[in-house]
Amino acid sequence: MLPDDAATVTSADPAPAPAVDPVGYARLYGEPLMRMPTDLYIPPDALEIFLEAFEGPLDLLLYLIRKQNFNILDIPMAQVTLQYLKYVDQIRVHNLELAAEYLLMAAMLIEIKSRMLLPSRKSDVEDDAGDPRAELVRRLLEYEQIKLAAYDLNTIPQLERDFIRPAIFIEQSLTASWPDVEPADLQAAWLDVLKRAKLTQHHKISRQELSVREHMSSILRQLQSARFVEFADLFDVAGGVPIVVVNFVALLELAKETLIEITQAEPFAPIYVRLAYSPA
Repeated sequence: MLPDDAATVTSADPAPAPAVDPVGYARLYGEPLMRMPTDLYIPPDALEIFLEAFEGPLDLLLYLIRKQNFNILDIPMAQVTLQYLKYVDQIRVHNLELAAEYLLMAAMLIEIKSRMLLPSRKSDVEDDAGDPRAELVRRLLEYEQIKLAAYDLNTIPQLERDFIRPAIFIEQSLTASWPDVEPADLQAAWLDVLKRAKLTQHHKISRQELSVREHMSSILRQLQSARFVEFADLFDVAGGVPIVVVNFVALLELAKETLIEITQAEPFAPIYVRLAYSPA
């Protein structure tokens, strides 16, 4: 028979298991993963994203220079060309069409490197004393300026990308609200009415009875008070065209009846009218 102390030890509860940390490597359907899965499948094209990270040969070349803090005005062509060619080899394996543009830049880098390795002769110094890297440096600096400008433009907030234009429904009041009329609005309305009124015109045609005999008598009275009267003085221009026409017809009738004489001293001289001469 066991002592009481031994019975107490035997009937005691088992020791609790250590607490499991709920934070794992990841969560799958809300459940934490406590260990890395061994059956992951990585598609072979997954790494092609890295090949398209650069926008062109200049972008890759600028990245290699800035990443290693090289002086862009004094590029170590051997080291940069070697790193560039390693990247081009990766592109040729995965995407041959994309590698064509990069191969052109690689050929240019190799040419610059070769020209720097060749010993310079006196004739070469006289013909071309410039640095073979000068044209490449110029293109890199221009590309970097354009890239920074594009980055600054991209930071400007854009509609539908960084913000949206809200549409708020405002319930209008049932009471009609009339806008206030300013003096300038009233003036503009009056000028518009006046403009339309000028476009509408009415022509009134009236009939006027004129007597040729009365004008003949009037001409004879004028000639009795003067020996000669100039032709233009016999017409009342202020009376209008109808009066002038009838007056001219009356003058012709008087000349036809030989009651007046129309004379002229010489060609282009003033024309005068007088009463016809009658012997005593």
